[in-house]
Amino acid sequence: MTDFLAMGGYAAYVWPAYAIAALVLLGLLAATWKGLRDSEATLKALESARPVRRRVRQQAESTRAETKPDNAAGSPAGASEG
Repeated sequence: MTDFLAMGGYAAYVWPAYAIAALVLLGLLAATWKGLRDSEATLKALESARPVRRRVRQQAESTRAETKPDNAAGSPAGASEG
């Protein structure tokens, strides 16, 4: 086991390289989790705002439909275009 840890005399170079690689990977993992949480928060905010806009648009469309005359073109109510 001591021979393995000594890495054939290169332990002073190998173990710090492993440590640096592990720290970089842990940093990337933390950055990814933080980005995921930020993205989820943004998505939640956008989704919670969307029904409000949809309601506003539906109200505007219903208001336009109410103010629009039934027979604006002078054609019979049952006639279809086409």
